[in-house]
Amino acid sequence: MIGAAAFRATPGALIEPLQREFGWSTGTIGFAVSVNMLLYGLTAPFAAALMERFGVRKVVSFALTLVAIGSGLTVFMTTSWQLVLLWGVLVGLGSGSMALAFVATITGRWFVKHRGLVTGVLTAGGATGQLVFLPVVASMAESSGWRSASVLVAVAALAVVPLVLLFLREYPADLDVPPYGGDAVVPRPANTAGAAKRAVTALRSAVRTGPFWYLAVGFAICGATTNGLVGTHFIPAAHDHGMPTTTAAGLLALVGVFDIVGTVLSGWLTDRVDSRILLATYYLLRGASLLVLPQLFQDSVHPSMLVFIIFYGLDWVATVPPTVALCREVFGLSAPVVFGWVFASHQLGAAFAATAAGLVRDQFGNYAPAWYVAGALSISAAFLSMRVRRSAALAGGPEDPTGDLAPQGARG
Repeated sequence: MIGAAAFRATPGALIEPLQREFGWSTGTIGFAVSVNMLLYGLTAPFAAALMERFGVRKVVSFALTLVAIGSGLTVFMTTSWQLVLLWGVLVGLGSGSMALAFVATITGRWFVKHRGLVTGVLTAGGATGQLVFLPVVASMAESSGWRSASVLVAVAALAVVPLVLLFLREYPADLDVPPYGGDAVVPRPANTAGAAKRAVTALRSAVRTGPFWYLAVGFAICGATTNGLVGTHFIPAAHDHGMPTTTAAGLLALVGVFDIVGTVLSGWLTDRVDSRILLATYYLLRGASLLVLPQLFQDSVHPSMLVFIIFYGLDWVATVPPTVALCREVFGLSAPVVFGWVFASHQLGAAFAATAAGLVRDQFGNYAPAWYVAGALSISAAFLSMRVRRSAALAGGPEDPTGDLAPQGARG
């Protein structure tokens, strides 16, 4: 999780160096980042199904290798379509295979007790990746060139592969132990054929339910207002106001510091508080903070910007534990794959925002309209979250092994 988030977030720190060398517009580079985010999300449900079919170790090892290839080959690129292919397609597919559907898979297999807390801890790994990598990448890009930063990502991805192959296990039953908080060893399930079919079947069933759409649209807004807008464009937006790129990258990394605290706390709260209320609260607070952000940019760091960074960091991916919990409540055993599709909507929103915000910057000369629209959308996501209702039939009814949700009474 640390690696996946770090690798995916790296392009945000390379926008300025790429513009200086190649003269590409913000919209052009934003499109490559959008492809990255889009595939990062769309890969998730298929990766979750592939993990069930072929195993977590094989999928994650292949994904890390793909990231290394995509990042390493960027040192030879000369045109923008190569940026789209390498950072967009290859790194997007690789990092997407280690995305939040991976978290849902692991928590579902290995934990009965404290699932919300564990989801928060694993999700916080993404914040840690951002915290560790962004300042290093930005500093390397400024001092040694962006190619050095790309090589660093490639080497880091390859370095994780042996750890995955040596230490990662598929199920508690492989070690003859019960899931944490469970009373008995759960037999390892039989391999399911057709990962793609399972992913599509789960989607076909889920889209006939209201909760799926409320969660998916809300999570799309979540992606647009975090990875797509702030994660991609905060550094160039701050640079527009005279702030050095390395300073802005340090602020974004500081978001990661407080994200660790906020996400773990959110996981702890998810085990104790109605997840709908948590989601609505997070989205409302995020919307309010984005509406005031345009007034906070200056050429140096000042207390009001630090307050925003701390506040936004606490809220960054605090939405993940309650969203995973609601998927588990509503969709049962299909939750990892269904959450993969919900997360795909998150990245659709992020991809749209990454390109749209770049175009706004090119058109208006600043990012202010993008911040205001994002704030309004976040507030609307709060109302969508409160509309999610747990249906007794859907949450507790039978479920076939293909992932099709059996209860008909829960539709709509």
